[in-house]
Amino acid sequence: MSSTYTFDVFSSLDGFGSAGGDRGGYWGKQGPELLARRLELYGSPCHVVFGANTFRLFAQFWEEVEQNPEVEDPWGVALHRQPATVISTTLQEPLNWPDATLEREDAVEVVLRLKNNSTLPLRSHGSLAMNHSLLEAGLVDFIQMTIFPVLTGRSGSDPVLAGVDDYDLELVDSRLLDGSIQELTYRPTLHRAA
Repeated sequence: MSSTYTFDVFSSLDGFGSAGGDRGGYWGKQGPELLARRLELYGSPCHVVFGANTFRLFAQFWEEVEQNPEVEDPWGVALHRQPATVISTTLQEPLNWPDATLEREDAVEVVLRLKNNSTLPLRSHGSLAMNHSLLEAGLVDFIQMTIFPVLTGRSGSDPVLAGVDDYDLELVDSRLLDGSIQELTYRPTLHRAA
């Protein structure tokens, strides 16, 4: 049986994955419902898939957490404890992660193998370039986008879906968190001209 693969991403309303300036994490909009939902998602058994750049960021963050443990949310601790696959041709072992495996093959090959062999659902938070290629290969079962109530036209960076093909999206779940944050889960299908 094939495992599902979820591309999980945070976004501003105008489609940016991060913003500079004084916004901070979650654009400063997190609340208890968002944090509880993230813990629910990553506290349940799953297998996390990272691209190299996102893994570097998370690993660096954990190095800072060891010195400042109060900065980490419980869902981040739960994510850190899940088994992980890191897809990279530039990283070297050992990886600074409790249960991580380094794969040097193409992401499409690795994720296809994981989908066929994993008994756990697969989740990837961020890793935009990698997930764009997996979407193009038809390996993304769900796009779970958490949209924060901000516009970051001046300070936004990392456009979440820039450069992807045309897709039709079937809404399979939606949640309002903390009265202003939308979590939308879609099943993508490549758009075919009529």
